[in-house]
Amino acid sequence: MNKGEMKRLGDYIREVDVRNRDLEVTKLLDVSISKEFMPSIANTIGTDMSSYKVVEPRQFAYGPVTSRNGDKVSIALYKNDEKAIVSQAYTIFEVKNKQELFPEYLMMWFRRPEFDRYARFKSHGSAREIFSWEEMCDVELPIPSIEQQQKIVSEYDTITHRIRLNEQIIAKLEETAQALYRKMFVDGIDKEHLPEGWRMGTLDDIAEINTDNISAKDNDIKIRYLDSCSVPQNVFDEYQIFNVLQDEIPSRAKRKVKHNDIVYSTVRPNLKHYGIIKDTVENMIVSTAFAVIRSCYSPISNELLYLMLTDEKNTEYLQGIAEMSKATYPSITPEDISSLKITIPIESVSISNMNQSIKYCFDSVYYKHQENKKLQKLQSLLFVKMGQK
Repeated sequence: MNKGEMKRLGDYIREVDVRNRDLEVTKLLDVSISKEFMPSIANTIGTDMSSYKVVEPRQFAYGPVTSRNGDKVSIALYKNDEKAIVSQAYTIFEVKNKQELFPEYLMMWFRRPEFDRYARFKSHGSAREIFSWEEMCDVELPIPSIEQQQKIVSEYDTITHRIRLNEQIIAKLEETAQALYRKMFVDGIDKEHLPEGWRMGTLDDIAEINTDNISAKDNDIKIRYLDSCSVPQNVFDEYQIFNVLQDEIPSRAKRKVKHNDIVYSTVRPNLKHYGIIKDTVENMIVSTAFAVIRSCYSPISNELLYLMLTDEKNTEYLQGIAEMSKATYPSITPEDISSLKITIPIESVSISNMNQSIKYCFDSVYYKHQENKKLQKLQSLLFVKMGQK
């Protein structure tokens, strides 16, 4: 596709301004920076809803004010069958001829990171930056045949469906692991009358924390690094890769980790920056803002230890300690973690079976996350393919 085939978007779309005058439509939505319609959380008590804009199936809504959204533009294609309303602040538009431009193809264009960068660059204003309707109309994009557009959209939808299916499987696996843990250690336990051989203790009795740190003896040339914001609830971002001989290494890159270690951010525990390292790559280093934890008591696997550590009651307890700290940010110490009170079982068939079951759940979650990362790369390749001239 050569550069001459780039088309001006304004020749294919038109603005729509239909108001909810008769109050017939009651479904109120907003548009997220993830480019989806979502239920509005605005307080509308006493609000005149007749001035709100009506959006119909396969119409677009976008928020012209871009300065409040960071690097994303709030724009979405409405896919439901029933009408909805949005705030007057949104601009509504539609494709004039859907046999020339497929709305779903156009929405894919809006999902490209390059579109967000373009829109932010073209936004202007003093108090707040606006990506105006005129600027939207001046957007240029390739518009291949409708058959080619539909083919690209079909490929994208297939990948997206697989990602969402994996996300549902991940959620179910996590729920299963939680249910197994709670049945054995929460709901089915009377702490006044523990099973024979069980006892109450602290995490320090069964785990070790921060045992491996970089020293002068280490001579690894390449390291893989994670900072404390890179692990939201057991979802790991891509590692930062540094060449020790060439790159400036973050000063916090000190903690060594290995397969199956737990990493737990000591800053603001309520943000839940924690996870289990399931990768098997070498030379993995994390920030000193993490506590690196592993079980040293055979009846408690690292997966079970993770579920104990991340129990909501423990999270609330640690957050309470963090809020009383005198550090720059609400934070805890490794000693706060090691002093957590836990129920310590003895080796048994039931404990062994539970450990095996939750290990299966965690390993499967890891593989599904890895598959989704590959699928997301395929999505990115489709976006690149769209923009090729």
